[in-house]
Amino acid sequence: MSKRKHRSSDESNNKRARSEQVEDDEEDIVGPSQATLPTAPSVKTTGEVGLVESIFLKNFMCHSLLGPFPFGDNVNFVIGNNGSGKSAILTALIVGLGGKATTTNRGISVKGFVKEGESSADVSITLRNQGREAYKFEVFGPSIIVDLRISSEGLRTYKLKSKTGQLVSTKKEELVSILDHFNIQVDNPVSILTQEMSKHFLHSKGEGDKYKFFMKATQLEQMKDDYTYIMTTKAATKNNIEKHEECLEDLKHKYLEKKDKYKSLASLDEMHSKLEALQHQMAWALVAEMEKEVRPLRERIVVEEKGTIKYEQKVEEWKGKVVEAEKMYKQIHDKLESISQRVQQLQPQCAQLKSQAQECSKACKAAEASCHRIKTNLRDLEKDKEQLTKRIDELKHSISQSRDADTTERMGRICRLQAELEDLSHQDSTLNQQINQFQQVVARCQEAQNRIELEKKELLKDTDIKRRALRGLEASRTDRIKRFGEQMPNLLAAIDEAFRKGHFRKKPVGPLGYCIRLNDPALAVAVESCLKALMMAFCCDNYKDEKTLQGLMSRHYNNLKRPQIIVSEFSDSLYNISGKAVKHPEYPTVLQALEIEDPVVANCLIDMRGIETILLIKSNRDARQVMQQGQPPRNCREAFTMDGDQVYANRYYSCEQQRAQFLSRDVEEEIRHLQKEIANQTAQVESFQHQFKEMEGDIRQNKTLLERAYQESKRAQEKSRKLQREIGDLQNVEEPQSEDLRPLEEELQEICEKIAVARRECDVAQQQASKLKKALEEAEMKYRQHKDIVSSVTEEADPIKDELSKSDQEVEKSKHHKKHYEEKRKAHLVGIQKQKADLDIKEQELRVAFERATAICPAVAVNRTAKSLDSEISRLKQKINTQQNQHGDRDEIIRQYQEALENYKNIALQVKNLRKFTELLTKIMKDRHRAYEDMRMLLSVRCKYYFDSMLCQRGYTGKITFNHQKETLAISVKPGEGDKAALGDMRSLSGGERSFSTVCFLLSLWAIGETPFRCLDEFDVYMDMVNRRISLDMILKIADGQRSRQFIFLTPQNMSSLPVNKLIRVHRLNDPDRTQTVLPFGQRNQEEAEG
Repeated sequence: MSKRKHRSSDESNNKRARSEQVEDDEEDIVGPSQATLPTAPSVKTTGEVGLVESIFLKNFMCHSLLGPFPFGDNVNFVIGNNGSGKSAILTALIVGLGGKATTTNRGISVKGFVKEGESSADVSITLRNQGREAYKFEVFGPSIIVDLRISSEGLRTYKLKSKTGQLVSTKKEELVSILDHFNIQVDNPVSILTQEMSKHFLHSKGEGDKYKFFMKATQLEQMKDDYTYIMTTKAATKNNIEKHEECLEDLKHKYLEKKDKYKSLASLDEMHSKLEALQHQMAWALVAEMEKEVRPLRERIVVEEKGTIKYEQKVEEWKGKVVEAEKMYKQIHDKLESISQRVQQLQPQCAQLKSQAQECSKACKAAEASCHRIKTNLRDLEKDKEQLTKRIDELKHSISQSRDADTTERMGRICRLQAELEDLSHQDSTLNQQINQFQQVVARCQEAQNRIELEKKELLKDTDIKRRALRGLEASRTDRIKRFGEQMPNLLAAIDEAFRKGHFRKKPVGPLGYCIRLNDPALAVAVESCLKALMMAFCCDNYKDEKTLQGLMSRHYNNLKRPQIIVSEFSDSLYNISGKAVKHPEYPTVLQALEIEDPVVANCLIDMRGIETILLIKSNRDARQVMQQGQPPRNCREAFTMDGDQVYANRYYSCEQQRAQFLSRDVEEEIRHLQKEIANQTAQVESFQHQFKEMEGDIRQNKTLLERAYQESKRAQEKSRKLQREIGDLQNVEEPQSEDLRPLEEELQEICEKIAVARRECDVAQQQASKLKKALEEAEMKYRQHKDIVSSVTEEADPIKDELSKSDQEVEKSKHHKKHYEEKRKAHLVGIQKQKADLDIKEQELRVAFERATAICPAVAVNRTAKSLDSEISRLKQKINTQQNQHGDRDEIIRQYQEALENYKNIALQVKNLRKFTELLTKIMKDRHRAYEDMRMLLSVRCKYYFDSMLCQRGYTGKITFNHQKETLAISVKPGEGDKAALGDMRSLSGGERSFSTVCFLLSLWAIGETPFRCLDEFDVYMDMVNRRISLDMILKIADGQRSRQFIFLTPQNMSSLPVNKLIRVHRLNDPDRTQTVLPFGQRNQEEAEG
């Protein structure tokens, strides 16, 4: 059935009345000579909706490009020879507006309209959309553009656009709505008449074909089909009524049976009443029990809210500990800063003492050189004295011959004693010098011994540490855990055993250094220097596990330092550190440099060391630049270099650790390195021992020589005193001197005086050298002592650094515990909120139960439990079921009774309504059929009238004979005038006369049609020149009388005789050029003003 329905008969009658009124007016205006021509007055208005403004074709049929054709508002002629594209325009108009391919009689499928060799064809049609009856004017505007694309597979794609080209819809339903609104019927021969349809209907010799053409053109055929469908439906409805009436008797019988069974249920009402009462009590019993469940929940929430104070106190307690730990950290930090300042203050004095020792050394060397020079001079004087004494002795020997034996003997005795005294004096000076030298050698050897012993002890201690590390490394070839000490494997085995026995709530994790991996092996020393003791540390989930682990460690670490134990609740996920972590584009944090699988290990290192806030910068210079030149990176507390140096914003601490102990990947290289260092240190120890033994021998030998020199010096001094007394006694005896001996003796005396002076100078020089040596020793001692002070102060910084690290860990630990209790408090509060939510749910359930019980019945006192009530209800239901089994289920019987009653009533009502409907439909269809016959009669009369009027234009007479019962239409035409010729069948007419008669018939159908445009293909193909001229004049007059309609005529004729009129537009198509892909066309637009 067609989607487009005809307008109501009233509207059609009104329009026809208006059309007839217009035609009457036209007859009055034209005058008596054309009183019978069915035309309207020449008005200035044009059609507002549904007119074809333009059409454009691309790759359609055999044309690559055709158009666009801007059609006029009234009459349009498209002229051209065969192949120029006239039929393509008509076919495109039908297909473009949704018509079927078979309607065009040009093919059975639209894919045949795509030009050969192309993938698609395009048709664009612009329809007018103006005035009060415009279709969605606010969307489309004054024009609607219908674009159709046909693919080579036969697929149609529509695009409906506004005047501006904006896409509005792609649905064909929208196009159908537009065509319905504009009353455009592409399959109606009045709207579009093709040559094939004209041959089939108009030129057909069968009267039935012409009648079908009349019915189709006036849409009476569609009305007839609708009535036929309705009558068929009515007959089917009557059959259904008869079937329902048969069913109705059966339903009534079934209903009466169910009614009798329903009346037999009265005996069960009492038990049902009792059951209902028990169910009422059950509803309120459930309310009472729910109130009992809610009461302890309320009490528990009160207790839990009181318990919140405990968590508040814990949080405050750990806040205080955080403050204390931070205060202690600041104190230790200040202490370390003070030590650094002391070292800086002692450095200048140490340099000064070193300079003083160097000056004393220079002065001592100068004094020793002066002493040596004086001793050389003294030896020369002693030689001179020896020679002069020998000369005097010789002279005295010659003189002694004249003296007596006593004098000679006395003088010889004095000389011998003086010589012996000189020897003793020289010997004593030499012994004093030897004593000083021996004392210095012994002191230096003892000092060297002490230094060697201290260095040997440190070396042995370091060697022992390296040997243990070597054993761990050698063992780590097969088990990496042995790097962490010989006791560690046994401790881990004991932890596993204790965990299997259930001694731990959660298995401790550690050592932490074993649980981490380095991404960059070059940063091993830096990471170990950062983590320090944490490399050996363990992490426990709770304090009970910590106590158990302490017991295990006490068995495996008797007198050794135990690993640190950190207590922190284990978490399966890593902390959210996005807000406090360092983010540097170039340098990683310790956390980023490590590969940590266990989140417990990562969280522990974050808590205890803050590894997310520590940068690793390989270069010392870069580290100082990042941390100490300008502001350090955000959230960065410190940094470590590749050598393990620790860098703060205003401090720098060097690292003594040379190589990585735990994180090195190349074990063999580390083993070779340790073996080499141990061998070197062992050789150094042996060298120290050999030096120590040599020093002991030197000390013993020098002490022996020193004691011997002391004894010899003591004896020489005693003997010298005796000789001096004896010489004094002998010199007191007077004796005559020879004149020859006097000058020599005076010279000897002078030499002796010089020797005495030289000896005194030598003693002074020796004393000065001794003082300078003593000053040098004191300066060196002060320098060593000051250096030792600096070293001790520097050594003081090491434990303070450890204390600072421990204090930092304590701060982090306190913060962790504060955070722990804050989270506990939060979880506690969440638990309270959950309990409150549960209480709200219970109270809501209680309210619902109360409302449900209230809806069931008013509140009743219940002394029984829900369980006992449920038991009694079950027993009563069982009793009811027993009786119902005898009589049948009560509810089922009631339900069946109600269903039977309802079905009976429904079917009875349906039968009644259907009966009324068929009666009403019969009456309506009678009225409608009468209206249909009236309308068919009126249209037939109008068609006859218009046909007679148009034949008069040629001087013909004729008539149209309708036989609606036989569905035939006969046309009789008499070409002559008056009674010269009799009416005859159209088959007796010539070709031109028959074509003219066909045009008159078509124009009579146009006069009663309502479509906005009419398209006619080669209407004059069989006419002679006279009939063509008359037909054309008639068409133009009809068109002039119907300005609101659009006429499109396709003809191969020249049409050069057309009158000049602004309402006529001629589109002339040129003959196709076979060498071109685009067909040009000419257009003659006759728009000059009339007259």
